[in-house]
Amino acid sequence: MLVAGVDEAGRGCFIGPLVVAGASFDDDKIPLLVDLGVKDSKKLTAKKRESLAPMIEALTTSVRYFELQPRSIDAVVNRGVKLRKLNYLEAAAMASVIRSLNPEEAYVDASDVDDERYGETILRLLKVKPRLVCEHKADSTYPVVSAASILAKVRRDEIVARLREEYGDFNSGYPSDERAIEWLKDWYREHRSWPCIVRQSWEPVKRVRLDASQTRLASASA
Repeated sequence: MLVAGVDEAGRGCFIGPLVVAGASFDDDKIPLLVDLGVKDSKKLTAKKRESLAPMIEALTTSVRYFELQPRSIDAVVNRGVKLRKLNYLEAAAMASVIRSLNPEEAYVDASDVDDERYGETILRLLKVKPRLVCEHKADSTYPVVSAASILAKVRRDEIVARLREEYGDFNSGYPSDERAIEWLKDWYREHRSWPCIVRQSWEPVKRVRLDASQTRLASASA
């Protein structure tokens, strides 16, 4: 039986793409994933993830990626249609990955607070419907999702490394990262616009732009 795991990396970051990864395995390979020590990618060091990725790929029947770029994320977030924002966009990306892998069973780490609703959304987007298990923290529960989690994270880390080379060191790019916020401020102060790698619909990005505008107005009226 063909079994697939699907997960994402970079959902909360305001820089770069959200990467969805899916990996399919013959079910007799799953114990080998356990032997490798796969787990939620967030619980592994970057070095460990990088070493595991090729070993995971060697066990797969197929791997698929779907990258949601900032402009696509901004479009659905700014549109603000109920139940058609980022969760829906991500569900559509996961459905695309599952469709390509065509497994008999698929395990998904739910992004919606309502995991049942998220699973139903994915299934509605599929003509050929596998048995779908959609749960929170599936990347810690099911080895196939852990494997997909690692592959998604490694792929996104590679993309982010290239973006840093081109746009400067924005560190993690997450809202809680002070260095990332300073990078935002410095970039906007110099360019008065955002590069295509920035998710402009994210609140910290909006705040930096608003603060800069208010500072300019205050200076002009002084």
